[in-house]
Amino acid sequence: MVKAALRTDGRRPSDTAPGAPAAAIQVLGVDVHPLPVDALHMWIGQVIAAEGHELVLNANVHALNLASAEPWFRDFLNSAPVVFCDGAGVMLGARILGKRIPERITYADWMWQLAALAERQQWSLFFLGARPGVAERAAAELSSRYLRLRIAGVHDGYFDRTRDSAQNRAVVDAINLASPDILVTGLGMPLQERWLLDNWADVDARVALTGGAVFDYLSGELRRAPRWMTESGLEWLGRLAIEPRRLWRRYLVGNPLFLARVLRQRVVEGAAR
Repeated sequence: MVKAALRTDGRRPSDTAPGAPAAAIQVLGVDVHPLPVDALHMWIGQVIAAEGHELVLNANVHALNLASAEPWFRDFLNSAPVVFCDGAGVMLGARILGKRIPERITYADWMWQLAALAERQQWSLFFLGARPGVAERAAAELSSRYLRLRIAGVHDGYFDRTRDSAQNRAVVDAINLASPDILVTGLGMPLQERWLLDNWADVDARVALTGGAVFDYLSGELRRAPRWMTESGLEWLGRLAIEPRRLWRRYLVGNPLFLARVLRQRVVEGAAR
């Protein structure tokens, strides 16, 4: 029986977990929590200590565009107690709406910080996603820096993700056997969110994260934009230059569409005051 099931005191573990660490800002119908990384770490630690069972999701421009077009995706994001900002575009959108997000938390940087914290706290991690061998190399890179980091298991993202398929059940069983404190999914957006929507209730892990291409970055499979771009809000442009064929529509069409939607939200909210 997974730990998401009822405990002996009749409560689910998530019933004891803390509430959201910050009041949400609504951007295009999605509640985004404006919190710094330290507050996110503290909240994750509280969930793990309480033996909770919680989703920690992230919002970038692509996610908010998907949420505008796909009601299931918007509802899934809003079902999570925490949705953190993972992009300079979302920070800009919040500013246009008269709100402030203190920082973006992007997986290519954050996973190193999270691994350091996990090593200190002795939390275990399970990596799910990417091509065969990539998540293993990502785990090896983290473990080479953090020697006492507990990697409870690794599985690639190339399996039949249909909920009742034999392969999917085998993946869920592998995660449950490891019973990690943190499950990091790297199946890409929105595949990772759909997989969690279908399977999270059956998964024995305290916290689930949606990391997108995190294993590709950690393993060195995918190079990152230059630091001056990542630190000046232009990482999207660097990613476009590195993967133009895959990402041109997301950025060249998606970014203007996002800004237009945010401006429309500002006008609607202004008219309602």
